[in-house]
Amino acid sequence: MKDQTKVIAALLVGAAAGAAIGLLLAPESGSELREDIADYVNDLFEKAKNQAKTTSDNVKDYAGNAVDRAKNYGNDVVDRAKSKFNDLVGDAEDYRDDAVDTARSKAKDYTENAKDKVKSTANDWNNSIQQA
Repeated sequence: MKDQTKVIAALLVGAAAGAAIGLLLAPESGSELREDIADYVNDLFEKAKNQAKTTSDNVKDYAGNAVDRAKNYGNDVVDRAKSKFNDLVGDAEDYRDDAVDTARSKAKDYTENAKDKVKSTANDWNNSIQQA
């Protein structure tokens, strides 16, 4: 049972006990006593109503704050995920660019070697033909 519910229950039990003792010990007439008890009970219900309103407002505030905290946490998680994703995409682009650069360099080297071999072979044939 929540603390506020316990307080309200204790107030109601105390009010009933007070009313019973008041009836037993009252030196006033019945109509005055009934009026005093009615006033006391009305005050007690008013206090209970105010306490319930305060509790309701506190619960609404707490729930609103909890929702805000949850939204903020969710947004933080999404932002971190986006950041991590962007980092991974950047890393992948860097690896791709490195691979393209390496492939171009290797292709250039192979092309140069092939040209050199073709020239050398052509020169060798040329020399062979001229000596024949």
